[in-house]
Amino acid sequence: MGRWEPDARGRMMRAAIELFDERGFDKTTAGDIAERAGVTERTFFRHFTDKREVLFAGSDVMERTAYDAIEAAPADLTPLDAALAGMVAAGGLLADRHDHAVRRARIVAVNPSLHERELLKLAALTEATVSALHGRGVTEPTAGLAAHSAVTVFHVAFARWVSTDEPPTFADCVADAAAALRELT
Repeated sequence: MGRWEPDARGRMMRAAIELFDERGFDKTTAGDIAERAGVTERTFFRHFTDKREVLFAGSDVMERTAYDAIEAAPADLTPLDAALAGMVAAGGLLADRHDHAVRRARIVAVNPSLHERELLKLAALTEATVSALHGRGVTEPTAGLAAHSAVTVFHVAFARWVSTDEPPTFADCVADAAAALRELT
């Protein structure tokens, strides 16, 4: 290894995406990622539990952001609208990461083993949303229905957002998906 360079975590995340794109997820090892990023494999494992987690890093920040936004939402919002405020806030974390999100989505889409991890992360976002709604005094089944609906809107909005080179804002994608959901009733 050469001299120390800052942002080891960011370099490993960029290296992983590049390698997953070049070689494929299954043919890339944690050692490959560490080498490309200019760190040791030990450093890799100090930051990530496994190579899959590189693609899902930051999910806890997204959950916390959604939770905080739901908690801070105006009291007069419906449970669904409060939950959607959380999804807009969570999606706002992606605003300057469109290219990364597109590449990540493509990698997840072609690797069935990553679908499960994606679903687990969405389930955790749903749980955080339910918890925030409970904190607002929303009871079941309303809290669960609002949370699941909002996370589904998030998922649909994300798919739209990464499907184009010149996407609308993430908030607009959420608003459009939420409007489509409301038209179902």
